[in-house]
Amino acid sequence: MVTIKDIAKAAGVSPSTVSRVVSNHPRISKETSAKVKRIMEEMGYHPNVMAKSLVSKTTKTLAIMLPRPAEELFQDFFFGELLRGILTHSTRAGYDMLLTTATSAHDETETISRLVFGRRVDGVILLSARVNDPLIRYLNEQDFPSILIGRAGEEYSRVMTVNNDNVQAAYDATEHLIKQGHSRIGFVSGPTNLTVSNDRMEGYKKAMREAGLPMQSEWIVEGEFLQESGFRAMSFIMGLPERPTGLVVIDDVVAFGVLRGLTEIGYKVPDDISLVSFNNIALSELATPPISSVDIGTYQLGYTASQMLIRLILSEPVHQSNVIIPHRLIVRESSVRLAASRGF
Repeated sequence: MVTIKDIAKAAGVSPSTVSRVVSNHPRISKETSAKVKRIMEEMGYHPNVMAKSLVSKTTKTLAIMLPRPAEELFQDFFFGELLRGILTHSTRAGYDMLLTTATSAHDETETISRLVFGRRVDGVILLSARVNDPLIRYLNEQDFPSILIGRAGEEYSRVMTVNNDNVQAAYDATEHLIKQGHSRIGFVSGPTNLTVSNDRMEGYKKAMREAGLPMQSEWIVEGEFLQESGFRAMSFIMGLPERPTGLVVIDDVVAFGVLRGLTEIGYKVPDDISLVSFNNIALSELATPPISSVDIGTYQLGYTASQMLIRLILSEPVHQSNVIIPHRLIVRESSVRLAASRGF
């Protein structure tokens, strides 16, 4: 097995110089570093990461806590784009990713606790937040480098966040339908234990109240961030004696389920009902019809979260502990102006 001493001898440098090259020490010249790395590659040398982490007390690894079972998570293109943003910056900064998940909030805390106390990671990224989330509470108490993509409660002052103004985003989506002539507007929500669902619900209700429009409880349907939830919601909503002419849908993937459900029961978007969704994933534009969607800067959310966390780990200045990524509504064919003759 090739050792550091072997590399040092071949490169004509000391073993300590090779160690510094492996650790990316700033005092090693570019020429020396390039030479040593070339010889390492030629001789097939791979640094002992565990030994290196014991010496440096760092692992160069970030943990990402996935918010639900992976088989469900990767059905949602939003999370793929979010992870792409995280990985782009973390890879450039020389950090590896450790993806983990659990089946309950208690198991999540136990998993992160093992990673934190075992010093297996340098920081943690959370991809979503629940109301009164025990995992956020735990990381807040431990004061361990972490960042949440979402909104934490005011009591969790030590956890940095990257988020959108989801109240305003949902307000804008609802207002768009109102300006298109819709007065009966429903909302297909996500789980109410998630802060993003609550914030978007609040934005929807705020826009309806300010416009003086009625909100019937049966027009608001709770579900999961899955196509099936959108499909089931349409079976219920379109069977109502007085149904909405417009819908605000919590997520593009749920909106695909809405489209499928409407098609199967003989309705068309936007002829029979208009809709606006969130996240503006790539497939939104390719749907039939193309879906109007709020672009929340998903890639930028992930990239910024990784950037802020690594700065915190390296004790570099982090100028804002709570960053808001701007959103914008992309209007497409799913949300047209309500025709004067349309009515149910």
